[in-house]
Amino acid sequence: MAPILQLDAISKRFGAVVVADGLDLVVPQGEALGVIGPNGAGKTSLFGMITGTLPQDGGRVLFRGEDLAGLSPAARCRRGVARSFQVPQPFGGMSVFENLAVAAEFGCADRSGDLAASCGEILERCGLIDQANRPAGSLTLLQRKRLELARALATRPQLLLLDEVAGGLTDEECHALVSLVRDVKETGVTIIWIEHIVHALVAVVDRLVVLHGGAFIADGEPREVIRRPQVMEIYMGIPANA
Repeated sequence: MAPILQLDAISKRFGAVVVADGLDLVVPQGEALGVIGPNGAGKTSLFGMITGTLPQDGGRVLFRGEDLAGLSPAARCRRGVARSFQVPQPFGGMSVFENLAVAAEFGCADRSGDLAASCGEILERCGLIDQANRPAGSLTLLQRKRLELARALATRPQLLLLDEVAGGLTDEECHALVSLVRDVKETGVTIIWIEHIVHALVAVVDRLVVLHGGAFIADGEPREVIRRPQVMEIYMGIPANA
């Protein structure tokens, strides 16, 4: 079976700054993959190249074996590639329910079934059903993070890209969000999660990769990867000989 996502020699640079230097990556169906790396390593740019908001300079992005070259972000979303953003971007003047309805109507290729019921179910799963009629702009940070995830789920993704969804949350809020992401994983959705809060990643992901200098410098079992001296030095600032 072909992997759900394959990056084939992806390259991207901004002037002298190289954020992707011939990156290769294979993500099997159903895997939860964590991505860490120092600030400026190109993690969010990687998501941009997968979703089509940022054109790569070279290489290919393959989704279920199909080269996504030339497809708009909207077209990629309707094929099953959804993402959340590090800073939640809801339609603040719309209600929470309306935010989901827009995502379901325009971001999902399969519009069969009852849209209202589907959105209600997602709001229930994401702990937002009591906020359904509130303006999205009035939500707390945790609620906006939940809404960002709910909107992505409303497009019925096969591949879900999460960009620092735990950032800015308290420990208690982070644990709640981790439980929600774990629940999404158990439905069979493939997840790629960028996160600086490493303990949140380790609680969910099956595999961890480290992006630095335009290359993946480590790839493997999460706890083993974060203990590698090179990763500790580059990512955590701990000298390799400490």
